[in-house]
Amino acid sequence: MKVRPFDWRDLSALHRVRDQSVYLHSALVLTRGPLLIPGALLSTLAPGMGIYTSISFNDQPQSIQLFGQIIHAAGAQCAQLTFLSPDEALESEHLQVLLEHLSSQAVERGAFRLLADVDERTLAFEMLRQAGFAIYARQRIWRLKDDQANGEGPLSWQTATERDLIAVRSLYNNLIPGLVQQVEPFPAERLRGLVYRQGGDLLAYVELKYGHRGIWAQPFIHPDAENVAENLIALLSNLPHRVSRPVYMCLRSYQSWLEPTMEHVGAEPSPRQAMMVRHVAIPQKALRAFTLPAIEGGHPEATAPISRARVSQSEAVKSTTPQMEKQLF
Repeated sequence: MKVRPFDWRDLSALHRVRDQSVYLHSALVLTRGPLLIPGALLSTLAPGMGIYTSISFNDQPQSIQLFGQIIHAAGAQCAQLTFLSPDEALESEHLQVLLEHLSSQAVERGAFRLLADVDERTLAFEMLRQAGFAIYARQRIWRLKDDQANGEGPLSWQTATERDLIAVRSLYNNLIPGLVQQVEPFPAERLRGLVYRQGGDLLAYVELKYGHRGIWAQPFIHPDAENVAENLIALLSNLPHRVSRPVYMCLRSYQSWLEPTMEHVGAEPSPRQAMMVRHVAIPQKALRAFTLPAIEGGHPEATAPISRARVSQSEAVKSTTPQMEKQLF
């Protein structure tokens, strides 16, 4: 069993199985398209863009080949599995070998986790579980057509700015379960979305991702927010730069109480997806050696074993004043 990076000579083989692909990055597919073949070519011509496509194969004639691709933004903690093709090869031993190779590529870029969005009813879901992926959340995507929710509504939403960063971070920490925060920490980059305030308090933030095929909206709305249905419809009605593109509202399991609002608008739900993660590296703090400053003209050794200096418990108690004992115990 062998695995290697995608080469332009593999283009015809990938083209033949393009209709048998399993796509695992919903936001990318719905906003920019699957980028199956273009992404594979970019991984060869411009690897610095963070797109890696690989192929698992063996030397036997008429053997099955399995293509896979990940995408990783520079500095991000997570890489995203974008597609596997063909689906008939997922049950073969190629899958584990290919995932190990893609994971190593993600680690070299600085990623700690590999993510995938997958329909729970598919074979890909079961095979990814066997390959070490685990569920950390679930989501359902609601599609709003271009002729829906195009009426007028109150302009209660504003573009997020740097001044909103602390408030949005607080909202994120209060709403998002700890398990999800471990996998998807609050983004360090600037905010890309709209905020909603009620009585001076920021109670909602909607992250937006634009593409030529559609707009991805992911809401973070506090349960204390009033008139949620009206304000969410107003958001969809006055979405900036929408033109005629469809809007896809991603509702995670911890925001499922918003689904009746999407039904009221007339949005079409997709099958429920499992958000899966595979931990490929463990972050650790790097230890740095330091020198001690010279005291009264002395010259301390640069590698003085400070951490080894210990005091027995009895000596510590004798040298502790009653006031310090109250602080310690």
